[in-house]
Amino acid sequence: RFHRRIRTRLSRYSPFIKAAAKAHGFDWRLIAAQIYQESHLNPWAKSRAGARGLMQLLPSTARSLNIKDIYNPVENINAGVQHLKNLYDLFDGADGTDRMLISLAAYNVGQGHIQDARQLAIKMNLDPDSWESLAETLPLLRFRKYYKNSKYGYCRGTEPVLYIKQIMIYYDILKRQGIEHEELQTKFRTTNVS
Repeated sequence: RFHRRIRTRLSRYSPFIKAAAKAHGFDWRLIAAQIYQESHLNPWAKSRAGARGLMQLLPSTARSLNIKDIYNPVENINAGVQHLKNLYDLFDGADGTDRMLISLAAYNVGQGHIQDARQLAIKMNLDPDSWESLAETLPLLRFRKYYKNSKYGYCRGTEPVLYIKQIMIYYDILKRQGIEHEELQTKFRTTNVS
């Protein structure tokens, strides 16, 4: 299903994804993988929690980013990537891949729950700026023993961990497809020049 939807749907939105990703310094393939995880590239998607559009923005988030039409793919992508960039800027204590993964997790479950997971990591002598640490502490916030002392309470902590795993699988596929595509283009040019 992923491969079919990438073939049939991604080309419609890739120019907008590439532009928004470039404007904020992100790899467009990572954003495309996130969008697939969020909505399966369906601009009319709506979650039970009320998130809408390609990047599954909540109406309150959309309003805060001055979105007029949450279902407009260009507006939704631009706002979603802006929201991700705001989260990325917030987690500036983390570096590289850890920072990106923590930002994506915050996009999924909210920055408050990520802050709770970071505090729990500190209590457990883990690095609060490491995704590996937060992948360990976030699932604990499902249990009263841990969430009763957290600022933001109960968290569906396994959800962001699975969310990140899926995005990274899709991202890896998109990167490999890009390499294969570039290799085929190079072979085609070489063959036609000869």
